[in-house]
Amino acid sequence: MLKMPTTRLSATPLAFYLLATLALTGCGPAEPPPPATPPSPSAPAEPASVPDTDLGSFQHVTVGVADLDVALALWVEQFGFEVVARSDGPDGGLAQLWSLQPEDISRQAMVRTPGQDYGMVHFVEFVDPDPPVRAGAEVYDMVPKNLDISVRDLPARFAEMVAAGQVFRTETYKEASSGSGGRFREGQMKGHDDTNIVLLEVVGGSLPAELYTPQGYAGVTALIGIVPDAPAEKRFYAEALGLTLKSESLLTGPEIEAMIGLPPGSGLDVSMMGGDQTLGVMEIIEYQGVRGTNRYPQAKPKALGTLHITYMTGNLAAVKARLAAAGVPVTEYGNVSTLFGSGEAIAVTTPAGMRIEIHERAAS
Repeated sequence: MLKMPTTRLSATPLAFYLLATLALTGCGPAEPPPPATPPSPSAPAEPASVPDTDLGSFQHVTVGVADLDVALALWVEQFGFEVVARSDGPDGGLAQLWSLQPEDISRQAMVRTPGQDYGMVHFVEFVDPDPPVRAGAEVYDMVPKNLDISVRDLPARFAEMVAAGQVFRTETYKEASSGSGGRFREGQMKGHDDTNIVLLEVVGGSLPAELYTPQGYAGVTALIGIVPDAPAEKRFYAEALGLTLKSESLLTGPEIEAMIGLPPGSGLDVSMMGGDQTLGVMEIIEYQGVRGTNRYPQAKPKALGTLHITYMTGNLAAVKARLAAAGVPVTEYGNVSTLFGSGEAIAVTTPAGMRIEIHERAAS
């Protein structure tokens, strides 16, 4: 099994990256947002009687692809991620997890920022895949939405991606104030299989050097999930999974509405849930005053695009005890052999409908 590092994210970069990810909606802050706060009633501190878990950042996000070679050309050849595991042909383990036939799996690969075992991507090429989860989606539709990639020197990265034939949603990157004296840049790239890949940079700041590829990319820093009820979603991650509320912010006002194209009175509730690691953070966004289509039922294999996330644990018994205490239904799969390891596996669903798999991490 892969070792699990614990690279820590300081408070300042975390706050910057929270603000930077607000740009994924097509906006920058119109006014200084409220500062990050400790867990509130929407994400209460865990009771002493509830077992601790070692969940924090997700190990990987699963993405369905029509052509594995196309995905790897972007993530490996251009971003500089490394392939840590790959297989061709049917897969009985994934079929067991996903209620498929082994022959539904054609090819798959696990990629990561070199040496980093959080925020990885598991690409799965399906035989006769279903349509992309986000095909034709509105900005506010409820769905696993953005794959955020932190970068060095976004102007240079943006130019090289355009030169390589990649398409962005705007002709150039955007730069905005964080509202606290800092600035950030972002570029939204139309990725393969209707994925939305957001390149982010804090101006004058960076993540630890070991988190970047030689080409200057790091991630997945965060997966953004659009949800109908952010407080309920945060309670789930805090109470049922034992994750920490890293920061939260509410953005409202006419400028926000105009930038995103929202009706008067709308806003954004943005929160980050995770652990001590920098990569693999879950970001939760609720649009207020507008409600989109719920696409979570479509985010399941064999669909194309971003499907779900997977956490690894060294103590699945404690995780299951915590889930039971929270009254969360659990699907148990027994021992499963997969490209990313072998061991006992379970799955749960968040209130919004996001599938989360949790696998026992084999002792090293």
